[in-house]
Amino acid sequence: MSTVNTQTTQTVDPSLLASMNGSRTTKTTAQEAQDRFMTLLVTQMKNQDPLNPLDNAQVTSQLAQLSTVTGIDKLNETMTAMSGSFKSTQSLQAANMIGHGVVVPGTNVELKDGKSVLGFDLPQNADKVRVLIKDQSGAVVKTVDSTSMTSGFNSVVWDGKTDAGGNAANGNYKFEVTASSGETKLTVTPLSFGLVSSVSFGTQGTMLSVLNTGEVAMSDVRQVF
Repeated sequence: MSTVNTQTTQTVDPSLLASMNGSRTTKTTAQEAQDRFMTLLVTQMKNQDPLNPLDNAQVTSQLAQLSTVTGIDKLNETMTAMSGSFKSTQSLQAANMIGHGVVVPGTNVELKDGKSVLGFDLPQNADKVRVLIKDQSGAVVKTVDSTSMTSGFNSVVWDGKTDAGGNAANGNYKFEVTASSGETKLTVTPLSFGLVSSVSFGTQGTMLSVLNTGEVAMSDVRQVF
């Protein structure tokens, strides 16, 4: 009868070893820079020429450089924290806008039961302003002329009356605005009124879904009501 000797190979769970040995503390970029600087400075001082020691001004200058690097790193950490806080605040503000009306860049205008409003932004006072309201086919249904409007935000109320004297049907229309001051043609920013239906957060930032307008960046909102 023969006896067979068997050997059992056992391995220790790495997580157990890590738990027993403790985890290494990850150093920040500034801490690593401080360590390297101090090592170099101590080595430099140990190996300096006794007859020509380091100048105090040089040591002070090097310490000032280290302080600057450390300060920049701490500033970056502070700015990162502030950015995160700002994004959280912006998200809460955006969520609170659901159900509210906003004024955003756009050329859409909705007519409902003879009531609609559109807007635009003028870079300076204009002595001639023309608003053309068009149906979905591009045909002009209403022309609104004004001889004087001030710079900044302006609004126009449309009661649904057409140039032919009839009443336009409820629905969505487009508009365009032209303006001039004397012989100078002005660059006009058309503005739409809409209701915020939802909010989304992504790589492009906080986006608002505005009825009859589409996705609009929160930063483009001109007015909330």
